[in-house]
Amino acid sequence: MVALSLLLALTTRANAFDLVQLSLQLREPTVVRGTFTQEKYLRALPQPLVSVGSFVLARDSGLLWFLQAPVQQDYRISAAGIARRTPSGWKQTSQQGPAARQNELFLAVLQGDTEALQRDFELQLTGTAQAWALTLTPRSRLLAQIFSTILIQGGATAERVELVEAQGDSTLLLLTDIQIDDQLSPSEHHDLAD
Repeated sequence: MVALSLLLALTTRANAFDLVQLSLQLREPTVVRGTFTQEKYLRALPQPLVSVGSFVLARDSGLLWFLQAPVQQDYRISAAGIARRTPSGWKQTSQQGPAARQNELFLAVLQGDTEALQRDFELQLTGTAQAWALTLTPRSRLLAQIFSTILIQGGATAERVELVEAQGDSTLLLLTDIQIDDQLSPSEHHDLAD
């Protein structure tokens, strides 16, 4: 009976969905497209600030973030930093502090870079490959002054990201209408290569 219990425990452990599997799953698609709704909850405001748009995530190139409302603005987030589209082309922004950190983290989350996330956060993964939740808790005092926790939920891709800031504000990001593709369109390729 003890041997059977041990065998069942080992089998369950072997079949458990882990960080390596999540990372591989999120890195698998070459291109992910979709729409987003971002709700920013500020303690000083009774209603959230809501923005909507679309996005294109390219596994090897970065993220195109097309904000459509309340204003229209296009962003490119990559290892080189954050760029904003202007009439004369892409211009690097000088974002620093929490805003820049959120964008770096967001890119790491969407690209399944759990190694990068583990440098700064304790990671706790629950669920299955079809319905998982990843909770990030800051390791350093500096990050703990910015974020209380970050909760990411999804299936084949990330679908919901909630950033809870230390001072009480929070951001909820819902990724919907997700489509997985094996290549960028010519205009997307140009935007990410520019």
